[in-house]
Amino acid sequence: MKILAIDDQQLILLAVEKRLSELGYEVRTANCGQRGIKLFDTLKPDLVIVDINMPDMSGLEVVKYIRKTKKSDTPILVMSGNTNEKVIVNGFNLGIDDYMKKPVSLDEMVARAKRILGATTGFTPVKNQENTQMLQKYCVGIVIPCYNEEERLSRSVFQDFANKNLGYHLCFVNDGSTDNTLALLKTLREGNEDRISIYDCKENGGKAEAVRQGILYLSNDPQLDYIGYLDADLSTDFRDFDELVQTLEKSKFKIVSGSRINRMGANIAKGSARKIISTIINMAIKRILGMSFKDTQCGAKIMDREIASGMFNKKFITRWLFDVEIFMRIRKRYGKDKAQKMICEQPLNRWVHVDGSKLSMKDSAKIVGQLAQIAVHYR
Repeated sequence: MKILAIDDQQLILLAVEKRLSELGYEVRTANCGQRGIKLFDTLKPDLVIVDINMPDMSGLEVVKYIRKTKKSDTPILVMSGNTNEKVIVNGFNLGIDDYMKKPVSLDEMVARAKRILGATTGFTPVKNQENTQMLQKYCVGIVIPCYNEEERLSRSVFQDFANKNLGYHLCFVNDGSTDNTLALLKTLREGNEDRISIYDCKENGGKAEAVRQGILYLSNDPQLDYIGYLDADLSTDFRDFDELVQTLEKSKFKIVSGSRINRMGANIAKGSARKIISTIINMAIKRILGMSFKDTQCGAKIMDREIASGMFNKKFITRWLFDVEIFMRIRKRYGKDKAQKMICEQPLNRWVHVDGSKLSMKDSAKIVGQLAQIAVHYR
């Protein structure tokens, strides 16, 4: 049996194609509606799986072409992040056979496809919920800066996340490491080449430049709706990062920043000396920004692609305080009032300081001078 899958997000298409091909189906894919209808005419598929929100031609237009123009009764399964009731009803009125709302598991997608095609054997769903692979509503790119992380990089955690969350792309930026970090990253990427990439900086430029280069690299991928960054030591874990993404999805914010503030029910562990230094630095940052953010320096942030491409196009003037510079750039471009409405500071549920931080106490002492540089530069 032949299946045609149409979706503008390559990460989703690759996962769908792989799973259905493994089950013995002949699968063809198209990354836009126009290509999809051309393939439909030549392939004559037994089932069409189509997204709704595509830039050139919407999924409903594809459905209309199949049902009205071609007068075909080929089964159509919509798989989309669009949860608008009117859109869903319009789809059924046009003649779709089923509608799946993302995020959705690959297992459910296969089960629904088999029901429509009339196949009842040959598929055993994954019983362990922890092993379920999920097709995400949006595609998200995460930059992970790495400098001499050979001893701290958790290969299995990153591989496991990439394998289970099929709308995420991890971009590891090797910031001129002098140990075996690059070799470790290459082994980490094996088997996940579509979902993990490596950006290799030949010379160490500092965390700010590593993140900037990674953001600009991911900005060239049109399928990514959101782009962010996360520390390689996973002091902020993926569960919290995914919650930042969910906040961005469900709100009008343009950037959601993790915050390591202590509160009831949260596991936030900092050393006493680092806690004192952080408090002093945060007081200075608040004064410079003129906005009451409690923790600009948390290494977990997610933003829409407009902010990502616009705020990272120029080099930062500091190596470590680029988070402050991002907020200053947003304020300078949009004004203070609008900037405060665009940025959400979300408390983390978990954050643990991991030994081996590249920011030494000596570097911390230099931060006051760097803050003064920022205040003058962005005045």
